[in-house]
Amino acid sequence: MSTAVVPADLLDRVRGTLALTGAEPTPVHVAAALRADGTICGDAMVLAVVSALRREALGAGPLDSLLGEPGITDILVNGPDEVYIDRGQGLEFIAIRTGDEQAVRRLAVRLAAAAGRRLDDSTPYVDVRLSDGTRFHAVLAPIAAPGTCLSLRVPSRKVFTLDDLITAGALPPAGAEILRNLLDSRLAFLISGGTGTGKTTLLNSLLSLTNPAERLVLVEDAGELRPDHPHVVRLEARPPNIEGAGEISLRDLVRQALRMRPDRLVVGEVRGAEVVDLLTALNTGHEGGCGTIHANSAADVPTRLEALGALAGLSQSAIHSQAASALHAVIHLTRAPSGQRRVAEIHTLSKSPGAPLTTHPAVTFHPNNTHTVHPAAHLFTTTP
Repeated sequence: MSTAVVPADLLDRVRGTLALTGAEPTPVHVAAALRADGTICGDAMVLAVVSALRREALGAGPLDSLLGEPGITDILVNGPDEVYIDRGQGLEFIAIRTGDEQAVRRLAVRLAAAAGRRLDDSTPYVDVRLSDGTRFHAVLAPIAAPGTCLSLRVPSRKVFTLDDLITAGALPPAGAEILRNLLDSRLAFLISGGTGTGKTTLLNSLLSLTNPAERLVLVEDAGELRPDHPHVVRLEARPPNIEGAGEISLRDLVRQALRMRPDRLVVGEVRGAEVVDLLTALNTGHEGGCGTIHANSAADVPTRLEALGALAGLSQSAIHSQAASALHAVIHLTRAPSGQRRVAEIHTLSKSPGAPLTTHPAVTFHPNNTHTVHPAAHLFTTTP
């Protein structure tokens, strides 16, 4: 591929010429447009212009190279020529040309359209999944400043094993055995943590360890889970179209999943009223179910469940009772300012009559690769 740098004004002129003639950005048409412009270029520049125009029309434009780079988990664009990436060690500025505000806006509108969504002044924000699994969010200027802002969450191209997590410092060796016991015991659990703490990565790792004879039915808002397992069925929610019709919610899909004979029902992210259907399923013979949930700590999960249950019209006592009998453990992940992600603690859940749902520390994992086992860990420290 050519490495020639294409001046922005030259690219604009060629783009305009091709738009007027309706020609495709082929080498022949681009060379003709350059001649008509009075610009004399070599083959390298012609090919560079063709490559840039095709990226604009078909890919993620100047961000294409970043999307294909191993290790990048997030790409953030804050208006023209201000791009940050995260390789797992925190955000870092990267020098890359995105063009002016109109170029960033065109890119945002095109990526949204490719996912079947409208992005314009009447609907200035969008949250969609691209065809390669990348989660794409955009807010147009002037709602966003210093310009149109893009956020891309890049799915991992690799399913990490627990050994990989140990090597990365995300889990001490003893923690892997505890998690395997929890999984083999077919206990229901949630993985909690903030955005970017590695919840999906850990869930992928654990699901990959389940018995190959089991049928996994995954319900997700956006298809991010890719466990290394021979029997996986995926159900993915769908937002309403421009007319406001055609929505398929997570709650709809959880109900459908129960009729598909799952050995393990998995909700990629519990974020709304579907929590009621998940807890109902886990209370009616569907063992080993799991999912992820946003929470600041394991101890905050009951409050988070309470808030989600309220969306479905359940009272505090009802959602607490359902969760107490359905869930056995919460695995909480944190992310240090340095970007280091790690499993911080595992809690069990319980509820006394007339009291709210509470969690109890079972295992605490320390940054120095050691851990502390608490009495509540008896539930899964030994395989039955």
